[in-house]
Amino acid sequence: MTRVAVFGPGSWGTTFAMILAEAGNEVTLWGRRPEQMEAIERTHENTDYLPGIPLPPTLRATTDPERALDGADFVVLCVPSQTLRPNLAAWREHIPRGAVLVSLMKGIELGTTKRMSEVIREVAEVPEERVAVVSGPNLAKEIAQRQPAATVVACADESVAERLQAICHLPPWFRPYTNPDVVGVELGGAVKNVIALAVGVSAGMGMGDNVSAMLITRGLAEMQRLGAALGADPHTFAGLAGMGDLVATCNSPLSRNRTFGENLGRGMTLAEVVAATRQTAEGVKSCESVLALARKHDVEMPITEVVVGVVHDGVSPAEAGMLLMSRSPKPERYGV
Repeated sequence: MTRVAVFGPGSWGTTFAMILAEAGNEVTLWGRRPEQMEAIERTHENTDYLPGIPLPPTLRATTDPERALDGADFVVLCVPSQTLRPNLAAWREHIPRGAVLVSLMKGIELGTTKRMSEVIREVAEVPEERVAVVSGPNLAKEIAQRQPAATVVACADESVAERLQAICHLPPWFRPYTNPDVVGVELGGAVKNVIALAVGVSAGMGMGDNVSAMLITRGLAEMQRLGAALGADPHTFAGLAGMGDLVATCNSPLSRNRTFGENLGRGMTLAEVVAATRQTAEGVKSCESVLALARKHDVEMPITEVVVGVVHDGVSPAEAGMLLMSRSPKPERYGV
């Protein structure tokens, strides 16, 4: 039996742990708060993030990282992206030799502009063949309710991707696809959060579907340009980890980033929205690191620029719209 440790008991971490347990693996979920982990062990429910949804009785929960990692074949990481480095450094000594480290996180590290797989490789001192990424249109609540969904499993080593695919394939409602393009899959997951903030702001301001469609398609163009600069496969952005995740995150009321943007568009201050947001909206911090990464590679990302302006620099949503619409238009070539 495959042993898996899942670090991060939020909605997506818990849902992925549920998938792995129901697929027949031996799964231990790690969390920092004793009362939450004890409740999951006792009631088989994560009332903080997935109330009313039963978890498999075989799923274990603990606050002890050494216990969670004991004998693990796969180590799944689903903590807020900006906390990955210090957390992983604390857990590193207990990670079994040969274990595959799996990132469910969708962000770019502030300061270094590193993707999550790069942070994992650096901190855990493992080769790229031992790091995999899971991304796609994965709205946790829908999946936890056993609604059909698909995802992308990316790894430089195809055999590792196939092993991960096998342990999280749960017919008939959860289907993973493999892709060797780790760079493209991670960029899709990070950039779509930034675009979802922009779509949310426009919706909060009362803008309609034309604006939403413009932001999604031009946001996809920004994603493609950054991916091209970093050597990603352009086909990745037409698939689940690109357009698929972008559409779901920009349009769904379950999306934290869209909801965060909507509240800003309605006139709430950043502090008010942060106080009202229970879970991490990754795009709020990653928009800065995505923009820094783009500038490092001389890539134009105007939507990302105005999102940073609204979220961090005091630009009003109305001013942001004017900034976007007053830019000199360029020829539309191949959708980019």
